[in-house]
Amino acid sequence: MSEAIVLGAGMVGVASALALQARGHQVVLVDRREPGRETSYGNAGIIQAEAMEPYAMPLGLGDLFAIAARRTNNVHWHLAALPGMARPLLAYLAHSFPARHRAASVIYSQLIRRATSDHAPLIEASGAGDLVSRDGFRQAYRSARRMDEAVKEAEHLRREYGVGVRVLTSDMLSAEEPALRKRLEGALHWTEAWSSSDPGGLVAAYADLFARRGGTLATGDAMSLARHGAAWRVMGDAGPIEAENVVVALGPWSPQLLARFGYPVPMLRKRGYHRHYRQTTPLRQPLMDTETGAVCSPMRIGLRIATGAELAAFDAAPTPRQLAFAERRVAELFDLGEPVEAEPWLGNRPCMPDMLPVVGRAPRDAGLWFHFGHGHQGFTLGPTTANLLAAQVDGERGEPLAESLAYRF
Repeated sequence: MSEAIVLGAGMVGVASALALQARGHQVVLVDRREPGRETSYGNAGIIQAEAMEPYAMPLGLGDLFAIAARRTNNVHWHLAALPGMARPLLAYLAHSFPARHRAASVIYSQLIRRATSDHAPLIEASGAGDLVSRDGFRQAYRSARRMDEAVKEAEHLRREYGVGVRVLTSDMLSAEEPALRKRLEGALHWTEAWSSSDPGGLVAAYADLFARRGGTLATGDAMSLARHGAAWRVMGDAGPIEAENVVVALGPWSPQLLARFGYPVPMLRKRGYHRHYRQTTPLRQPLMDTETGAVCSPMRIGLRIATGAELAAFDAAPTPRQLAFAERRVAELFDLGEPVEAEPWLGNRPCMPDMLPVVGRAPRDAGLWFHFGHGHQGFTLGPTTANLLAAQVDGERGEPLAESLAYRF
């Protein structure tokens, strides 16, 4: 019998397997697909060392009206989906007010501070250095008002957390990013962030490291999880897999599984899209066109345009309205070239109402462990929260940060 099963081979699950393995556990990593091909594949590829405060719901009347009237590309919503999302949406709104958001940021910033240092040894050991740039990323602004607001917020983050940031004027941005063919008001250059030219490939490289160190990769059905005597059992393609401990790291699919065991998980799933384009003049760094709600990331297969948040039913058909708008606006800035894929990619970000991931033991079931709900930052925080989880599996106590992330619903 294996000591631990990890369900889900995205960044969070692969990092969980590596962290448990490093502590001497025999681990089987189970997914229905090869590692790094679901949610972790589709992000903007940025390890966000600057994201000290989680994404809050806008509270300004102007911003709320723009969302309600569908006048912003940052958020798109489907009326039919909103009743089913009412509980997590209202809770997310409550946690976006200043006092609660500050409390969450105290915890969140501690996680973010560790992110790059927790990725670094995995990048080196996996030989994936060619997939990672440590030059930061830029947030660009089209209007002077938005640029001024962003500079004030950047100063707050620099004072409060010591975040590294440069303010780029229009001339500086044009000089540093030759691919731009339209002048913008300026940009913020977050200097401590890292980025990957192949996020799914980086996860796969970490999974290969896990396998080289003696771990087992298995294809199977996570939804088959069940108690089998004193153990947990999941059905793999090659037969049943059993272990004393099982880690649920299924991202947006976690609530579906855990509802069977009596654990309500009020997750808010934010859908996002991306597509790649054959650029003739590649970007030097990822660039967020903030007023378009799109992140443009140079990838090995082309320029990736990733969209903001769409609120839709989990199994609803794709409606890439935001991506189509982003394509038109980003084409004003860069020579996009032809799309690489015939159809855009679609995935879900697993966001918890209090904006913090769920990391730790299940309250009622021995050997059942939770590791999900990282929202926009699973790619960034996977190795960090995996280390916190592995310490708990080994019975270590006294880490207040870990206690703040326990199951709380």
